[in-house]
Amino acid sequence: MLECVVNVSEGRDTSVISAVAAAGGDQVLDVHNDPDHHRAVITLGGNETEDAARAVARRTVELVDLRRHCGVHPRMGALDVVPFVPLGPEGAVLPIGDDLTPALAARDRFARWAAQDLALPCFCYGPERTLPEVRRRAFVDLEPETGPSQPHPTAGACAVGARFALVAYNLWLSTPETQVARAIARALRGPAVRALGFAAGGMTQVSCNLVDPVHFGPVRAYDAVDHLAHELGVEITRAELIGLVPAHVIASTPTERHRQLDLDPERTIEARLAATPAT
Repeated sequence: MLECVVNVSEGRDTSVISAVAAAGGDQVLDVHNDPDHHRAVITLGGNETEDAARAVARRTVELVDLRRHCGVHPRMGALDVVPFVPLGPEGAVLPIGDDLTPALAARDRFARWAAQDLALPCFCYGPERTLPEVRRRAFVDLEPETGPSQPHPTAGACAVGARFALVAYNLWLSTPETQVARAIARALRGPAVRALGFAAGGMTQVSCNLVDPVHFGPVRAYDAVDHLAHELGVEITRAELIGLVPAHVIASTPTERHRQLDLDPERTIEARLAATPAT
């Protein structure tokens, strides 16, 4: 079984987001959109994840024109990122270091399909390189693994990945000063966390990918940003979970902090899969 967390460069037109998500059918576990990032995150999961990812991809390329896109989040394509995540046979989230082979195989199949059917250049990431490396090097000194050597005229390019489950997490700050958010993001970055500072909604946020949530999950991220923010004379105004989390993240978080951290037992990968008849 696989999870696929499709990142689409459209976060404002709800009719487009709904049409793209609908293409995923009963494999859609969650849809999150952000007008400031101008981005939607569509979480797919189940036994037909690959087919659903292809349907979502096709609809995205049909409906989203990157030439009209303007948002604070980095992007290289309309169908910006398509990572495949291996799950256990009952939908359990696998720990880092488990068998990534099924996700790698799905990644490579998707990249070949997108190149052939959508004429979309695809850059692969996973064990061989990270997503940030792809963003830095694409069309500079890194050629697409599949597809044309130039960006698609309206859809750009796609980063197709194989990875273990991570947590996408935003922490909003009580300042409009972007340099403050960027300074906190720089101090926060490490092997288990990637972070960027953005201006968003008239304020700022530290946007994180917690790539090893067992060792650095939302509790540690929140507390670290809270400490760094107080040193700079600002505070966290709210936390925002993007998409879903592994169940172990909820289990390891004190119940009394769920509201503060924007966590909920119903917003786990395992809970959504269990509630989906197709799985």
